[in-house]
This record gives sequence, structure tokens and C-alpha cells, in this order.
Amino acid sequence: MVSVALKTVSKSWGGAAAVDAISFTVEGGKLVALLGPSGCGKSTTLRLIAGLEETSSGTIEIGGRNVTHASPSQRGIAMVFQNYALFPHLSVAENIMFGLKVRKVSRAERDARLARAASILGLSALLERKPSQLSGGQQQRVALGRAIVAEAPVCLMDEPLSNLDAQLRVEMRREIRELQQRLGMTMVYVTHDQVEAMTMADQVVLMRNGRIEQDAPPDVLYENPATIFAARFVGTPPMNVLPLATVQAKGGAITAPSDLDPASLAVGIRPEMVEITGSGVAADVVAVEYLGSDTLLETRIDGHSFIVKRPGKVRATAGEQIYITLSQSALHWFDQASERKVVRN
Repeated sequence: MVSVALKTVSKSWGGAAAVDAISFTVEGGKLVALLGPSGCGKSTTLRLIAGLEETSSGTIEIGGRNVTHASPSQRGIAMVFQNYALFPHLSVAENIMFGLKVRKVSRAERDARLARAASILGLSALLERKPSQLSGGQQQRVALGRAIVAEAPVCLMDEPLSNLDAQLRVEMRREIRELQQRLGMTMVYVTHDQVEAMTMADQVVLMRNGRIEQDAPPDVLYENPATIFAARFVGTPPMNVLPLATVQAKGGAITAPSDLDPASLAVGIRPEMVEITGSGVAADVVAVEYLGSDTLLETRIDGHSFIVKRPGKVRATAGEQIYITLSQSALHWFDQASERKVVRN
């Protein structure tokens, strides 16, 4: 299995850094998600790995080989794009085998690889159709088929599910993950959707403004975020983060770590870790969303947004004041100035 490693890689345009000295490693056979908001540098990073953009500095290695200045065809990769990049005038079979024809792979070998990919992806009955005769999910499978027949050890995916509806995205997430594990592919997967990253990836590289905010397995990213940005970007609804002074002034009986200045601290807690009680922190209800299994209460604490998530149906109305309790053991402590975590859970 082939690994991918980026070592202090940067990419600048006109003096502005789109990617700023990032380093991370994708172990062979693993799926790593590049996660972050639009403009954070994740797609640029993927294009640097693919060789579609030239690095301004740093080193890219694939399988232990320095490919920083190698052409895309020399890197041993396959790529699946956001828009599928299918030829409308070619059939499904011709689209899947196009790259093999360009590389002059023998007809017998092309047919064998096509049959295998079509069987894996459930496309065997659709090989003569044109892309316009396919659903969005079927077109995505064709794009995947093209990556499979390439038999490249590394597959790069740039937001491949963003054009699909919600139900199809759920199905395709499972299919891509199962396919990646079955074939033992090393995969780098770009997404702005934290649910995709959390459910599919072995490792998540969370990016912000061209830099890596946190590089960790999904459970660590959720349970132990390194910064306020990570805490609020990962999790639905996001973590509540408020100045400690605000919480204490509104009746929160919580104690700051003894070695830290309380005035410099912000306190974070996941919405599902909050209890509604008869006394505690006073919060004004702004909106109530009943979701069946859960209820979300959007509240304000001294002007700060604060979300409470409780199981079942909670009887509360907008304009009402409630009291909440924050479990000391569930708190996350951040420095307000640097926005970095100061105490590890």
C-alpha cells in the first residue's frame, strides 16, 4: 500500500498564500479527509498532490518517492472530480475505459478491467447508455469506475458528492468507503461537509486559511478539539463557547483550572452535555426545534448564542427563561486570545 506525505508544502499566487507550509501523512490503505470551509485551501492541496498545480515550496512524496516536480501521469494517482468530468458523447463503457485507451492498454485487459469495475459498481446493465441517460448517482459511479480501472494505488476525490441529493449522499458515502476498504486504496478526500469527513475518514485534516487547524482521527477531533474553530466546525449543532466570566455572572457554578487566569478563559461544552434544571445559568429561549428523537433549544446567555440539545420533546417556548447546568467534567477550556485549548480532556 502506498502512502502520501506532504512536507511544509506551500502554494502562493501573487504573494497570497493559498496553502501555507502544511505537513501531513496519509498512511497506505487509509482514507484521509481534507475538511474545511470554502477558500481554506483543501482543493488546492489536492491539486498539488495530483500535480495539477505546482508547489511554491515544500516536498510531496507518494510511496516514498519525491514527486514534487513530476507530471500527473508519473504520480500513480487516479482522480474523481466534483463535476464527474464525463464525456457526453461517449457511452458508460467508453467513459470508463477512456484513460486506458489513451495509455494504450490492450483490448483484452481493458475489457477485463471494465467488467470488474462494472460488477463492483452495479453498472453492468448501463454500459451502453450515455451520461445524459443516467441519474446523478449513476454518473458518480461511472466516475468512480474510471478511477477503479486505472488501478492506481492512490485515489484523490474533490467533493465528489456535492451535486447529489441528501439521500444519495448517504448511500454514496457508504459505497465509497466500502470500495476504498475492499480495494485497499489510499484515498485523499476533499469535503466541506463534516458529516462526510466524520463518517468516512480514518483521519481528518481540518484546514483554515491555508493552514492545518488540527490533524486527528474523527473521534479525537470531536472529543478533544485543539481550537475554538475546530470545536465549532465539527459537531451538529456546534459546541457552545462562551467567556467564562459570562457564564459565572449568569449563575454558572463552575471552577476554572487553578493555574490559569479566569479572565483569559473561554469555556466550551457540547449541546448534548447540557442539563435543563431548576436553577443554574439563566438562558433566554429564542427558538425551539423538535426533531423527533431530540429537541434543540436556541437560547441567549447575555447576548451569546447557546444551544441545548435534549432527548425527546422538551416543552419550552420562545421568550421563556430556563436554567441550565454545565457538567464540570464535560467542559473544554480555551484561551480567548489565541483561541487554542489550554487544558486537555
